[in-house]
Amino acid sequence: MARLEHLNVTVRDPDATAAMLVDLFGWRVRWQGAAIHGGRSVHVGGADSYLAVYAGLGVQVAAGNSYVQRGGLNHIGIVVDDLDAVEKRVKAHGYEPVNHADYEPGRRFYFREENGIEIEVVSYG
Repeated sequence: MARLEHLNVTVRDPDATAAMLVDLFGWRVRWQGAAIHGGRSVHVGGADSYLAVYAGLGVQVAAGNSYVQRGGLNHIGIVVDDLDAVEKRVKAHGYEPVNHADYEPGRRFYFREENGIEIEVVSYG
């Protein structure tokens, strides 16, 4: 069976975004360095998968409404063991958790970080 290895998203500051992800989710920086178009990437995640956060040279434009944009990234789902502990860290970073739900088979909430990326945090415990 195939598995998803990574996603690559454009952010304002790859180092700051990677540091936030490390703090919130206990991930580690797997690699960092020069990237396409004179940019910089930081790969952050675990042993089997990661999120590549990238910034190129030049002006970045804010993404539109991804839910009506073909090819838009709607959200990134991250599974955690302790939803309540992660929510406390999310709030400590100044993000607002929204759309809490208990559903079969788990619990979840969402937050939007400073690059406009929506992150779903879910626990199946």
